This record gives sequence, structure tokens and C-alpha cells, in this order.
Amino acid sequence: MQPILFAAPWSKRLRTISWIATTACLALAAIAIAAAPARSFIAYALLAGVLIAVPLIAAACRIRGYTLTDAEIHIRRGGWTLRLPLRTLRTVEGSSETMQGSIRLMGNHGLFSFTGWYWNKRLGFHRVYATDPSRAVVLRYPDKIIVITPHDPQHFIMRARTLLKTADFPL
Repeated sequence: MQPILFAAPWSKRLRTISWIATTACLALAAIAIAAAPARSFIAYALLAGVLIAVPLIAAACRIRGYTLTDAEIHIRRGGWTLRLPLRTLRTVEGSSETMQGSIRLMGNHGLFSFTGWYWNKRLGFHRVYATDPSRAVVLRYPDKIIVITPHDPQHFIMRARTLLKTADFPL
């Protein structure tokens, strides 16, 4: 089977948070450099460097999309790909309400993506690789739960379930 590519569209909320946070970081970096007293210039320059690095690192870690192959689900990040095996995948389901009430425990909650460790009543502890929470697809493994947000959740779910059945992977 040819790999099936799924885009990772940004929600309006993600676009807004990313734009505001990036603008704020760059503006504060410019202010830090402009306002730096001569005797403390290095400290202010370091602060400016950190403020510039934050959006750059977040952009490098963003979610670019997802790929479904015969054996794996690929989560395409800014500079690398995370591979999840289909062999141990137990269920694939989706709901636009999956991430409602989620509490971020550690990770990024809106600067170019929603990624990290989260918790909510419905899923418990789970890992998120998302750009639009209204498109959530839940991948349940024996030892972890992962949430992704492909552009067409129903198509992703249908194709993943078909692969699981035709490959005789245990469900």
C-alpha cells in the first residue's frame, strides 16, 4: 500500500496563540537589546537570545502532518519523524470533544502546536501531538494513549482500522 498522507491544519486558536507569542518574544528581544545598559549588555543580549530561541525551537518541534503506512503511523515533526507501530495499536477512535477539559502537565500548549503530556477525565494521562483539537483521533496502545489531529479524522480512522483488520494485528 502507498503511504497515506494527512495534513495537520492549524486551528484558529493555534494561529492566534502562535502569532501573539512570536510577536511578543521578538518585540521583547528588541526592547532588551535597545534598552540594555552598556555595563549589562551581555545579560540583556542573552535574554534577547532566549526570547528569540523560544519561537524558533517551537517552530522546529511543530507538527507538520501524519502518514499512515502498512506498519506504522508517522507523526511528522519539524525536523524528524516519530514512528508508532500498528502492530501494538489496540483501538483508533475519534471525537471533537476528546481534548475538552484536558490539563497540560508538561509541554507546549499553543506555540506552533499542542504537544506534550496531558490529563483529562475521559482519557486519563495521554500524549498529544495536535494542531486542531476539534479533529482529535485517539490511538490506544497497551501502555499509552496518544492523541493526533489529522485533517480528515474519519478517513484516518477508517484506513487505520482497515489496516489493522487486513494485517491480522490483534485488536
